[in-house]
Amino acid sequence: MANATRQRLGFWLGVLGMLLFSVTVPATRLATGTDADPQLSPWFATAGRAAIAGLLSVLFLLFTRSPWPARHLWRPLLLAVLGNVLLWPLLAAIALRSVTAVHAAVIVAVIPLATAVFAALVLHERERMGFWICAVLGAALVIVFALIRNEGAGGFGFAWADVLLVVAVLASAFGYVYGAQVTAELGAERVICWMCALALPVSLPLMFWLWPDAATAAQVHWPSWAGLAYIGAVSMWSGFFAWFRGLEWGGTLRVSQVLLLQPFFAMVFAVPLLGEHIDALSLAFALAVVAAVFVGRKLSGAVQGAPRPE
Repeated sequence: MANATRQRLGFWLGVLGMLLFSVTVPATRLATGTDADPQLSPWFATAGRAAIAGLLSVLFLLFTRSPWPARHLWRPLLLAVLGNVLLWPLLAAIALRSVTAVHAAVIVAVIPLATAVFAALVLHERERMGFWICAVLGAALVIVFALIRNEGAGGFGFAWADVLLVVAVLASAFGYVYGAQVTAELGAERVICWMCALALPVSLPLMFWLWPDAATAAQVHWPSWAGLAYIGAVSMWSGFFAWFRGLEWGGTLRVSQVLLLQPFFAMVFAVPLLGEHIDALSLAFALAVVAAVFVGRKLSGAVQGAPRPE
């Protein structure tokens, strides 16, 4: 394959990966339902998506005859599992019972910037003052957005769903940095597969234990099961194959920039999937957060490229 053709294909594979990840927040809310119309339990959805991805990962690892990770890789892998496979999906799923996917898309838009912050702290990388200003600005925008929204709903301060989303963002960024530490040695696709496979001894029994009884399952609409299948098979697994290959062929710095579009596409997908509408406030704050992320990434020397597992 000619180099130019390979780079072009890599770019579009990156776009495909970004689009697949953009459905994650709406699909999660589709799976869990709302406080007014609950569907699958957030705990079951978290265990279920991890179990689906784990089983697919085991098949992939067996088919490719992948060796076990070296002993020194286990600690960062397990920390990545904690952040990306357990905490991020669970906290986001609980929060999405109470807030719209459009609302959540604004807050999770700051994940790339949070990841760079964790990379600077964990990897002891020195950052320029401009980066830290962007990090503080991005965090402040998320806080102001949540406060305005909560005040409009008759409250004051952070709603619990916003607190959970912020902690989920931190968990995702934390997990991604540790996953990135082992990517060079394991290979990108195998990192996500080993993460999901290592969680399988916990996620699979939990999925069966938390499986809704017959009466509850009868009240769950089929789109909720479809949402669960999506976040397990695509968001946490197959979407990474397109994304990582896109980074390899198209170039990490070039292709990774398409992640800036993910919050906006998450809002777009929430319209047909959930019947939500994109309000001016959410769109304005999403633009502001993404601008802070963009400038912060330009000023950052931290690990960049692949997104967090969704």
